[in-house]
Amino acid sequence: MTKAEIRKQETARRKALTFEQVIYLSEKLLLQFTRLNFKDVNTIHLFLPIEEKNEPDTFLFIKWLKANFPAIKIIVPKADFRTSLLTHHPYQGEEELQKSLFNILEPVLDEQYTGKIDMVLVPLLAFDSRGYRVGYGKGFYDRFMEGLDALKVGISLFENVDIIADTHENDVKLDLCLSPDKIYDFSV
Repeated sequence: MTKAEIRKQETARRKALTFEQVIYLSEKLLLQFTRLNFKDVNTIHLFLPIEEKNEPDTFLFIKWLKANFPAIKIIVPKADFRTSLLTHHPYQGEEELQKSLFNILEPVLDEQYTGKIDMVLVPLLAFDSRGYRVGYGKGFYDRFMEGLDALKVGISLFENVDIIADTHENDVKLDLCLSPDKIYDFSV
């Protein structure tokens, strides 16, 4: 299937989930997340969930990190739709977030983070058996991850699709992908 076909199929599949199902799957994703190796991780970049799109609740990951690895710096994105680029900002708490015009939670403060990032949690609609992903189609994360020396971890509410037929040379492969029931490792 092509990215457009997968995007349409998986958007409908995700939209059909109830709030309770999203929470249940997010809690299962958190269990997979806790199995990752955080030994050499000083900074994690993670996306904040768009509730209306039934995205995984990454606030669960933030709470777990703060309780278990309080020294890890948490970075969250801000999207610039004019340039299709992300800027990166220290997470200061839920009270320091507001919804953008596109209904995306973003940091209020403009303090940017430009240091090293060790792990990136990547949003996606679907991923394939090779580690390629289908997002919303704007390329924000492919641009961000291009040439980035960090562990790239996809977060998926569903298991993988077989093959994305129209991958492109600019598509950045994931190193790992978490699903509710499994950790996929594409580095082997």
